[in-house]
Amino acid sequence: MPELLTAAQMCAIEQAAIKSGTVTGLELMERAGSGVVEAIFEEWPELAQPFSADNTSTQSVKHAVILCGPGNNGGDGFVVARRLQELGWRVKVFLYGDAESLPTDARVNYDRWLELGPVQMLDAYDYQGGWGCDLLVDALFGTGLKRALPELGELFWNMEEMVNCFPVEPGHDIGRPAIVSIDIPSGVCSDSGCVFPYQDSGHWFPAATAHLTVTFHSLKLGHVLNDGPEFCHRVMIKDIGLSRSTEIGTLSRSALIELHIDRKLGRHVCAQAEPLVMYLSKDNDEHKFSHGHALVLTGGAGKTGAGRLAARGALRIGAGLVTLGVPPCAQIEVACQITSLMLTRVERAEGLAKTLEDARINALCLGPGLGQDRARDLLPVALRDPKRAVVLDADALSAFADQPEALFAMLHENCVLTPHGGEFARLFPDLAEKLNSSTTRGSAYSKVDATRDAAKRAGCIVLFKGPDTVIAAPDGACSIHAAAYNRAAPWLATAGAGDVLAGFITGLLARGFAPMHAAEAAAWLHVECARQFGPGLIAEDLPEQLPKVLADLS
Repeated sequence: MPELLTAAQMCAIEQAAIKSGTVTGLELMERAGSGVVEAIFEEWPELAQPFSADNTSTQSVKHAVILCGPGNNGGDGFVVARRLQELGWRVKVFLYGDAESLPTDARVNYDRWLELGPVQMLDAYDYQGGWGCDLLVDALFGTGLKRALPELGELFWNMEEMVNCFPVEPGHDIGRPAIVSIDIPSGVCSDSGCVFPYQDSGHWFPAATAHLTVTFHSLKLGHVLNDGPEFCHRVMIKDIGLSRSTEIGTLSRSALIELHIDRKLGRHVCAQAEPLVMYLSKDNDEHKFSHGHALVLTGGAGKTGAGRLAARGALRIGAGLVTLGVPPCAQIEVACQITSLMLTRVERAEGLAKTLEDARINALCLGPGLGQDRARDLLPVALRDPKRAVVLDADALSAFADQPEALFAMLHENCVLTPHGGEFARLFPDLAEKLNSSTTRGSAYSKVDATRDAAKRAGCIVLFKGPDTVIAAPDGACSIHAAAYNRAAPWLATAGAGDVLAGFITGLLARGFAPMHAAEAAAWLHVECARQFGPGLIAEDLPEQLPKVLADLS
């Protein structure tokens, strides 16, 4: 599956290739600029149409504006300008910064462009009057940016309005251009997906906004985290000839972050779906206990719905048996609602201990609708056996908000925590504060950083929910499940969706999945079920989509 890189990791890969002598920095810049032009023509074939033979018709001539910055991203922009000019485009190039300060390779391409046309200073241009072009390329900063850009705020507002309010219309008389960012929209942190605030005031300045973002070799964290997808809109990866052997030799495999994203995303390719077919299948000679027995604990009367949702999810995903552990006051309520699910009476901690004498119960789920008092009573018993997998969600996470260290002391490596943002802040207040703090310079502390630190502290798997769900293990292994771009599933913003996800994870744990793999696979299937159903989704619909999703996989 694809690997996500930080800016530093990408730089290290490039430098390793250059030092090996297999490629020069100038060649990489040429490949990058050429890749951007290829991507533009793939995204908008109408921009690749040939000009008239005599090139006299002004309607046939296409116009481009290239905004180049003071670093190597700007160097890529000069290559784009030259390539388009060679194809007959009329190109205007603007520079932000001082040409004398350009890095060596960028300066070479600056000089090459000067042989074809002039370079104007960006701060001297009145872009409020419109750009009058068919294509606007943001080659200002890319992945190297480590600060806010308040001086470009007006420019970025202008770009945001063009992307969000008007369709791309080549040849429009006042210009409704296709806007393309190289690497990542300028102003977005490539390691966190955050937009840098201005100084310490917390005042937010916009970043560049693009119809298409073209990056190289691999996706970066900022493409899928936080607000990154909102500013990138679409992302295309272009190969610039950096071999995977170079990457493996440069980076520790545990430092890499895997991206779980659907095969159907087009240019983002992931093999995540294929192994699921094998592991989720059932053989003819197996019986129900071959696929585990999950126990889901519920709350009291009127509070059992969340637990029933989780249990239904565990059953649908293939657990051989699923039992609801209910207090006496809720037995009649639950018995009236279930058929395939089983029911057992679990009142207090001693009752749970008695139930768990059945060694065939190999996975537990605590939290959905459980109630914090009941969670505090049951958790010590539920976590007693380190060989039994346990999913903690909702109330099970908040019950120890006043003393999270007490919870961490009980956890073991077969646990999975599934917090949303509020629950994460209650369990890891210092990490949440750091995550939400305004970083004006340097790489922002990302959701990946926070989840990795949380997993290390808790000593188990942490699945930090959101459109950019991050899953991390104590050893630093990490993956992102991005419900973004063509895989967006906004319908999951409905009560009970998280309970079903907890059930999916529990069911996979019962079936023998390792905790990390169970969390990853469940997150993938959870979104796939939402996309299968579409608008109007409620939590009860999610488990019922699994048969169709699994049938499509096979």
